[in-house]
Amino acid sequence: MLYTFLLVLLVIDCFVVMLAILLQSGKGTGLAASFGGGSSSTDALIGIRQAGNILTLISWWGGGIFLGLCFVLQILSTHTSAPRSVLEKGLGAQPQNVAPPPTSAPAVPLEPAPATTAPAGTKTAKPPATTPKR
Repeated sequence: MLYTFLLVLLVIDCFVVMLAILLQSGKGTGLAASFGGGSSSTDALIGIRQAGNILTLISWWGGGIFLGLCFVLQILSTHTSAPRSVLEKGLGAQPQNVAPPPTSAPAVPLEPAPATTAPAGTKTAKPPATTPKR
C-alpha cells in the first residue's frame, strides 16, 4: 500500500518537474558563461546568484523529491522481494499446498503374490500337448 502510494507520488513528481523545466525560458548563457564562453549573467547555473523565480524553485525541489522518493522506493523494494533459501525452512517442514496422506484407509501390503500357487477356484491354462512324429 505504501509502496504504491509512493510510486504514484513519484510519477506525479516526474510530470511536475518535466513541465517546470519545459516552461522555463532558455537562458543561452548557462554553464558556458561561467567559464568565459559568453557574457556574465546573474542567473547562470554556476555564478554569483541564481534567479529565484517559481519555475526554478519547482525544478530544484522536484528534483530533490524525485531523488528522495527513488531512494525510499529502492529500499522498500529490496525488503519485500528478498529471495528465501530452502534451507531456512528446515528439513521437517512440509510444503503448505500438499494434503496429508489419508489415515482411514487400511494398509495394503506391497509384497508380490507367490508365483508357484494359483488362487483357489481358477483354472490354469495348460500348454497344448504335442504329439511326437513317427
